[in-house]
Amino acid sequence: MWARILARAGRLVLTVFVVATITFIIIRVVPGDPAALVAGLEADPATVARISARMGTDQPLFVQYVSWMGSLLRLDLGSSLVQNRPVAELLAARFPVTLALAAGALLFSLLVAIPLGVAAASSTKPVYAHLCDVYTNVGLSIPDFWAGILLLLAFSVQLRWFPLFGADGFMAYVLPTVALGLSRSAFLARVVRRSVRDELTKPYVEGARSLGISGRRLIVGEVLPNALLPTITVAAVQFGYLLGGAIVVEQVFSMPGLGRLLLTAVSQRDFPVVQAGVLFVAAGFSLVNFVADVLYSVLDPRIRY
Repeated sequence: MWARILARAGRLVLTVFVVATITFIIIRVVPGDPAALVAGLEADPATVARISARMGTDQPLFVQYVSWMGSLLRLDLGSSLVQNRPVAELLAARFPVTLALAAGALLFSLLVAIPLGVAAASSTKPVYAHLCDVYTNVGLSIPDFWAGILLLLAFSVQLRWFPLFGADGFMAYVLPTVALGLSRSAFLARVVRRSVRDELTKPYVEGARSLGISGRRLIVGEVLPNALLPTITVAAVQFGYLLGGAIVVEQVFSMPGLGRLLLTAVSQRDFPVVQAGVLFVAAGFSLVNFVADVLYSVLDPRIRY
């Protein structure tokens, strides 16, 4: 088991290294001089040259790459070229909003997917299976940003039950959470349904029924704990996607999260913020998957042996 954990940890480090390299290259092949953008349209060449020297973009690409990697090893993310503040400070100020949105969307997804998937797989009434089919098809067909716009028009503009924008208070998170978690809940409902259906065909279920265990007791006490094991890994992967998908939803609902920070930094060619933000999201995604993999090994003895 420890060998498996070490192997996954090595893959985590390699993933972060590859993402850092790819991000560095992609940002610098985009046309345009970031120093000229920071200096402004009316800046003279001497001012642009001074800013370029301060940013380090006047150095060869390899020198910039080595400097970037060295700073990462020292956990130094640099300073924003536009706001002139440490990038770590900007990320720390914005990330709680994104984390709360992603965690709320994951909770919403599980609260919808588990009962719906279990009912569709275990109930003899076809209405639950049809309801699950309709929900998953609709949920997977609507993009997050479109769901957010529809929710805003219905519940914020027309009914005025929820605020239009911002992240002040619980009510401001309700619509973004639903918009972000809709497609994930549809996907997880399919996973739970398939997993429960597979478990119901296994011999231990017939053994439990022969002992007089049936109905809700059989599903909740015997089938569901085993059926949810694969869901743990899938849900962890979905949480990583939620962290990335929050970028679009935050823009729709004007939430001051990590997503809006990255979008603004991209438009301003703020290299340090973009690099650190993308790397931060990728590292969080990889870390969540690593924890889920370890947790799955702990919960399922077959993985350890």
